[in-house]
Amino acid sequence: MSSWREKTEQVLGRLVEASAAERIFISLAALAMSILVGGFVILFSGFVATCSDPFLAQTMLITIPGSGGWGIAIPLPGSFCYNPVQVYKYLFIGAFADPQQFSLIPFNPAIDQFSLASTLRETTMLLFTGLAVAVAFRAGMFNIGTQGQLVLGALGSALSVLWTAPYVPSGIVGGIILIPVGLVSGAVIGGTYGAIPGAMKAYADANEVITTIMLNFIATGIAFVLVSEYFKKPGSGNVETRAIPEYAALSPTLFPRGSSFSLLVLFGALALAVGISLLLHRTAFGYDLRTSGIQPKAAEYGGVSAKKTIVSSMTLSGAIGGIGGAVYVLMILNRWQTGVPSYGFDGITVTILAGNNPLGVPLAALLFGMLKSGSLTIDFALGVPKQLVGVLRGLIILFVAMPEFFRMLGKRWVTPGKHSESAVATDGGAPTEGGEDDD
Repeated sequence: MSSWREKTEQVLGRLVEASAAERIFISLAALAMSILVGGFVILFSGFVATCSDPFLAQTMLITIPGSGGWGIAIPLPGSFCYNPVQVYKYLFIGAFADPQQFSLIPFNPAIDQFSLASTLRETTMLLFTGLAVAVAFRAGMFNIGTQGQLVLGALGSALSVLWTAPYVPSGIVGGIILIPVGLVSGAVIGGTYGAIPGAMKAYADANEVITTIMLNFIATGIAFVLVSEYFKKPGSGNVETRAIPEYAALSPTLFPRGSSFSLLVLFGALALAVGISLLLHRTAFGYDLRTSGIQPKAAEYGGVSAKKTIVSSMTLSGAIGGIGGAVYVLMILNRWQTGVPSYGFDGITVTILAGNNPLGVPLAALLFGMLKSGSLTIDFALGVPKQLVGVLRGLIILFVAMPEFFRMLGKRWVTPGKHSESAVATDGGAPTEGGEDDD
């Protein structure tokens, strides 16, 4: 038993001490393995499914893009309804281009502006929610309530813009005033709602996982009642507010008007990721927050107020989630409507994929955004069941996330440097427990 434990700790320790290049290689290997496993799942599903036009009789032809039809024929028994190569082609290439026109030889990117805008729109939203969850996680708090903070932030943003619009001039001047009003309102309401479970944790020792999950349902119920009873658009059959003025919306830049995506918002989200990273690693507040998340007792012994840190970290997390809700209203929907997508829950997955690193959140959000956008092209073009597409997305996310998940566990259970042959503490002695990881 001790030998098994030592081997487990050794593997976890190796993951903890892995360099950035090694972690990237592990993630790429995990992605390749997920695609391979997913290919077998597609073949098996196509074998047991019933379809009118099987793509295989006895062989599967894998064509080389742009080669004029040349490829490799792989013999397979029976007939299959789904082509795994085609499915993955639509899943990844369909996120930014037309899969039918795309070619490597000769190079023809066949960029589809609407597909690319859809991918970047999903990426932008997941950037906000992923950062919101990452801030709480780095403080040792499990904020599962980002969805509720996003919902109320979105509603607060819509109502504040609608209430302020009659008092400001229309046009560019009105937009310059109303857009910040909407963003600030979303941040304030999201932050206030995030502070509630933080205060309950700090002063009543309430489990934040339970309270944030419950507050998600409460937020949805509050928003539904407020809109349906007091702020509903007259004559509408949906539970929705009136549309915000056109000049208050975050208009598309370099993309078609109906794409509901603005590059300025994406750049703002990327700047926020850099700002959060600097806040965590270059300020006293960030040091207190990270120290509390790694060693709460040591942080308190060093003079850090645990209660203040808990409340402030959850407030900041909720504020970022609220900004995401404001962006959803100002950029995508231009109103508040019931049935807000589950960006908050997806943000948890994005954060785990990024290893709780704010600078890793953009890449994780892009992968997730590509999978979500590419899934739509599969539904439209190939007739593959959406349940199967969901399984493929889940496999990719699971395989890519598991190394970082075990690395997070290793940070808590393994003594840093214990399994490194050249590990030496800065004072020349043995490495100490509870060492801090700044990534």
